[in-house]
Amino acid sequence: MSTEDIQTEAYQRELEVMRTAPCHPLTPGFSTNYGYVPSFAAGVALSVLFSIPLFYHTFQSIRLRATVSILLAIGALSWASRAYAGKCPYNADAFMSQIVTLIIAPVFFASAIYVLLGKLIINLGPSSSSISPKWYIIVFCTCDVLSLIIQAVGGAMASMADTDEDMSMGTQIMLGGIAVQLFTMTLFGGFLGDFFWRVFSHVRGSVIYGMKLVFVSLTISFVMVYIRSVYRVIELAQGWNGYLLTHEVYFIALDAVVMVIAVAIFVPLDPAVILGREGLPGFSKKMREKRSVSSGEMPGE
Repeated sequence: MSTEDIQTEAYQRELEVMRTAPCHPLTPGFSTNYGYVPSFAAGVALSVLFSIPLFYHTFQSIRLRATVSILLAIGALSWASRAYAGKCPYNADAFMSQIVTLIIAPVFFASAIYVLLGKLIINLGPSSSSISPKWYIIVFCTCDVLSLIIQAVGGAMASMADTDEDMSMGTQIMLGGIAVQLFTMTLFGGFLGDFFWRVFSHVRGSVIYGMKLVFVSLTISFVMVYIRSVYRVIELAQGWNGYLLTHEVYFIALDAVVMVIAVAIFVPLDPAVILGREGLPGFSKKMREKRSVSSGEMPGE
């Protein structure tokens, strides 16, 4: 065995010790899986920003019994892991936690958007859509589940990889999963545009003010998730040593910030509150019951 091989083996052994230790500070000469040391301040700040809508939507889901809300609040755990990695950059558990949850979380945002559009179509009638509301759930959520599985497998492989070859394979699998998600969202974007055209061309009189507000939040959230998906495809296509993946500022701006906007827009413009207050089916069972009682009807009539 050559001297170079001995040094490489010793380096790998030491790096493995660092990764399995609860916390090991940055050591000159030993690179991290991130290609940099994650910002502790950014991790804390974004954990807080994600936690605000998390607590809000959890509270609303309990208060209003509106399950659509809880689907819109995932992400705080991911950035808590990155905050931890800011102090312990070699920790393998923190790396695996953040890489899997940060990649998978937007799938749930997208699913919530698909469900929300389906509920709007049910309320506005079949003339507002070229396909049945149930097909939004069946087709798009099925594609999201497929994307989720592919990304989870790839993310797990990449985070546990011992060699560059294994990490590259995991990255390519993750890229395939995100590409599926991007294709699905592109297709959905076409149907969303068709929905708006039909609504404002054929059923404008049925659109209440609150529904217009929900249109705004739905559109903003969709655009943010779409931007994030495009960024992730380009990022992973460059590989783990690519420019985007090794510069955290792009990750914060084009992943974290856009996802904060995607979820936070549903705090002031929460469909469960706005449309549930109007008594529309599918948004807030509790509010509909209150309206029924106040109008002299029995709940459930």
